[in-house]
Amino acid sequence: MSRIAHVQSIDGVRIGYRTTGTGPPLVLVHGASADSTVMALLIPLLQQHYTVHAVDRRGRGQSGDAPTYDITLEYADIAAVVDECARASGRSVAVYGHSYGAVCALGAALRTRNIDRLFLYEPGFGAVLSPRREVLDRVDELATAGRDDAALEHFYREAVGMTADDIAAMRHQPSWQARLASVPTIPRELRTAAALEFDPTPYRDFAVPTTLLLGDRSTPGQKSVVAAIHATLPHSTIVSLPGQAHAAQITAPHLVADALRSASR
Repeated sequence: MSRIAHVQSIDGVRIGYRTTGTGPPLVLVHGASADSTVMALLIPLLQQHYTVHAVDRRGRGQSGDAPTYDITLEYADIAAVVDECARASGRSVAVYGHSYGAVCALGAALRTRNIDRLFLYEPGFGAVLSPRREVLDRVDELATAGRDDAALEHFYREAVGMTADDIAAMRHQPSWQARLASVPTIPRELRTAAALEFDPTPYRDFAVPTTLLLGDRSTPGQKSVVAAIHATLPHSTIVSLPGQAHAAQITAPHLVADALRSASR
């Protein structure tokens, strides 16, 4: 049974996270259109190796929100969770982020000294999530009309590039309801990601060992972002996920867990 805890971020928003397992601390950061329940298939494969802390990013699940949105606040949110987990465990923390959550994890790593390992699955910078204006407008239109399921499908197909089979696999997971609840947060994150390019400057001397996860069926944009980050981070490696695209924590969670367990301290 998981335990729910909260920390307060720099703007006063309470950020919730679910904790389970035993071992060194590992913070999980979900991507767009989700909350911590999206990690449901992954957590059981990790909880005998790590004490797992699955974050609800702001605007969903157990977390609060603010009237205005700025991704740098998300960096601060994750850093606050990491610092609390480090304080409670008396040791540094590993962090896994998926897609937009990987961007948040990478940003958080510049705001805390308590991260000793990063796992980044296809960070959602501009080359990954740069949908056409009409895609954003259509997601907005569907969400405003209360057609959350259709808005999600349109987002995954047109913005992320997922196949019908990938979407079907996600639709049959219990986390689909949480994804529907997150639909109002999708437009702000898509617009942010579309304008956000990876800036290598702050990371030239980055000392945190980083594993970059990449599906071998993923899009050229996702591959180019991973390549750019790998070329910048001096202590990074790429792990290929055979037969996978952007949703391996759903379609092949054992592959993601294997990559994370291999670095268990």
